Amino acid sequence: MNDSYLEVLKQYEGETASVRRGRGAWICEQEGGIRLLKEYRGTIKRLEFEEQVLAQLKELGITAVDQYVRNQEGELLTTGPDGTHYILKEWFLDRECNLKDSREVLTAVSQIAGLHRAFRQIPWQEDWTMGSNLRPALDDEMRRHTREMKRVRTYIRGKRKKSEFELCVMQHFDVYYEQALTAQEGLELLGRNQRQDQLFLCHGDLDQHHVLIGPREVAFIEFNQMHRGRQMTDLYRFMRKVMEKHGWDERLGISMMESYDRVLPVTREDRDCLYCLFLYPEKYWKQLNYYFNANKAWVPDKNVEKLKSLEDQEAGRRRFLERLR
Repeated sequence: MNDSYLEVLKQYEGETASVRRGRGAWICEQEGGIRLLKEYRGTIKRLEFEEQVLAQLKELGITAVDQYVRNQEGELLTTGPDGTHYILKEWFLDRECNLKDSREVLTAVSQIAGLHRAFRQIPWQEDWTMGSNLRPALDDEMRRHTREMKRVRTYIRGKRKKSEFELCVMQHFDVYYEQALTAQEGLELLGRNQRQDQLFLCHGDLDQHHVLIGPREVAFIEFNQMHRGRQMTDLYRFMRKVMEKHGWDERLGISMMESYDRVLPVTREDRDCLYCLFLYPEKYWKQLNYYFNANKAWVPDKNVEKLKSLEDQEAGRRRFLERLR
């Protein structure tokens, strides 16, 4: 095992009592608390942006975030003997949010709304503008995915002998393709009418792995995808994971919306955005994308099952979409 990390830890204040592997990094028990040491391949400017935002979140009452720890030289980035760059962050030993527990999910959603509300109080700074913060417009991204779906359909059409996976793709393509076009058109319209004051900081990768449930508070971690955009993308990502686990239970979906709305009221534009995000057949596109970029001669049975499960859940998904509208 590469012991470079041991030399890196010596460059930080305080004694380290124990170190163990976890989350692809090293979880360290230090005098100041639990820390996470991990390799870093990004830029200093990106680290400084995240540090500034996370510090402001703490001032606004969102205290359970994985803030960066500077080394003895006051630097955010520490270089090991082998030239590898490392960062050290405050960490939490709490477990990930259990998506099967409805009460826990609703607690998490209300905390996500609180995070978004705090984000809105942090004014955007021009020196935060960098490549990692410049995301393509939502409708542009959907348009690219839709083109990929059409390319897969054209490829499969040209095959004489089709596999079970390919037959499943063709059986439901027209329905999902129509949903994709309607969703991207809706987001394009929202984008044309979008004002800059409707854009706020977003976590960028908000799923159950990055929402930790503790005995007294909910912690948010891994802000390395944080950017300026529509906060409904955060809510959509978390909610979609939940809805898939619960067979698109419309009552749970509406309860999540209500939990969010009680903390941070959802505007008509927000709701329209969320509707379009849910309408787009993301899981269907992912299966087609996986197929096209992998070995097309053999598709695992589990991928066939995933396509079939989409159809099984479609009625529930449509009911939820109607309620969301």
